[in-house]
Formats: sequence, C-alpha cells, structure tokens
Amino acid sequence: MIRTGQCSVTFRALEVEAIVDLAARAGIEAIEWGADRHVLPGDLARARQVRDLCAARGIAPASYGAYVRAGVPGARQEFTAVLKTAAALGAGNIRVWAGNARRAETGDAAFDTAAADLHDMARQAKGQAITVSVEYHRNSLTEEAEDALALLQAADHENLFSYWQPVPGRGRARWLAELEILAPHLGDLHVFHWIMTEAGQERRPLAEGIDDWHALIGAWTPAPRWPHPPTGFLEFVRDDGIGQFQDDAHHLRALCGHDSA
Repeated sequence: MIRTGQCSVTFRALEVEAIVDLAARAGIEAIEWGADRHVLPGDLARARQVRDLCAARGIAPASYGAYVRAGVPGARQEFTAVLKTAAALGAGNIRVWAGNARRAETGDAAFDTAAADLHDMARQAKGQAITVSVEYHRNSLTEEAEDALALLQAADHENLFSYWQPVPGRGRARWLAELEILAPHLGDLHVFHWIMTEAGQERRPLAEGIDDWHALIGAWTPAPRWPHPPTGFLEFVRDDGIGQFQDDAHHLRALCGHDSA
C-alpha cells in the first residue's frame, strides 16, 4: 500500500497547525514540510515543534522540502543548516534542487559542479540516516529524465534519489517513459493534475486526471534501495481551495489503495 502525503507548500498562507489539522482530517499520513515558509533552515526549535505536532496527530514529517540548489555557489554550506533542521524535524528525506537552468543552457562545468555537490550532500545526509532526493522540475538540470539520470549517475552515491512529478502537457506516454528511465534512482512522487491551455498551465481537480494517475501509480516502482514507505505527496490544488484539497485527498487515498473513489 502507498502512503498518502501532502506538501505543505500547497498552503503557504496557512500556519503549521492548520496544515497538520487539514492533513489529519483528510486522512493524509505524511507531510513534506517546505523550507521557504513553514520550517525555515536553522530554526531547530520550530522544527522540533512541528515534529511534535505531527506526532500528536499520527502524521509522519516524512520529508524536508529544501531549496538548496546543487551547482550554485554556497550550496554545500547552505545544506549544512538544512541537514540539521531535517534531523530536528525527524524527516527521513531532504528534497533539493539541481541548478537553476536546463542542462543544455548550463554547460559541462555547471553540470559537474552540481553532481559533486549532490554527492557531498548525499554523503553528509547518510551520516544522519537521511536520504537526499532531487526535485524533477522544469528550469533545472532535471527537466528531462535523460539529464536527471545522467546527473544521478555522475553524482554516484547510494543515498541519492530522484523525485518525479508530471510536467504539464507532456502526456501519459512520455510520463510513463520518464518513470521507467528514472526507476533505478526513483523515490517518491509529487501528485497533481495540471493542464496546458492557450493562457498557460492551469490547475485542475485531481479527479479529472485520475486515469493518467492510475497508470502512473501502477508503473511507479521505487528504487530497490529506497528505504522509506513509497509516498504520493499531494502538491497544489485548484485555486488553493481547502474544499478542493479535501476532494483531491479523497482521490489520492483511492489511488494509494486506502479507499474507493
């Protein structure tokens, strides 16, 4: 069975206590806490407080969503505070980013620096029994699955993994291919349904993308060395609506094998 999760950045405007309450009432089992708003790097007292709030409601503070960018000057120093905060939070995983542009736009030197940074981050975190996962995202070195795979191979550390999320507009066939390419290094998924329109990307109810997500969940196999319960983290909802979140969480629970839709 897949663990249900939520990214706290889904509701940046809400306080931690409200997010924990929403998650508990929606049957969410784990939270990825954002480092940009809810648990700031270096605020160890707050991290411990959030850990205790989660424990009181039976929710795992499973991941720390950091915004350290491997390959950017100062990334390793910035990661030191992130790692201490993740440990205080009780998170088993840290989400990081790779660079700030696509591989084709950065050149080999930036790619190599990012790989070295990721190796060092994974090494540091292993000492705390915490994994490191790279965000799979546009405008980064992991915008394409082939580039993400090359980066993970260059970084070459057993404690380093990749998240995955659908890039809007690519379509099911390409999404499935990306999951297959990343399978040797794959950790958890960020779950949402966005579509592309003439005006740009648009958030839609998860229910509208449920057929795609049944196929994606069915094809998702975390790497054999991934040490955590496989978790689908609900991220972002239409209009940042609480009612929409509750509906999306219901469908997430069904996707993860907890309820019928």
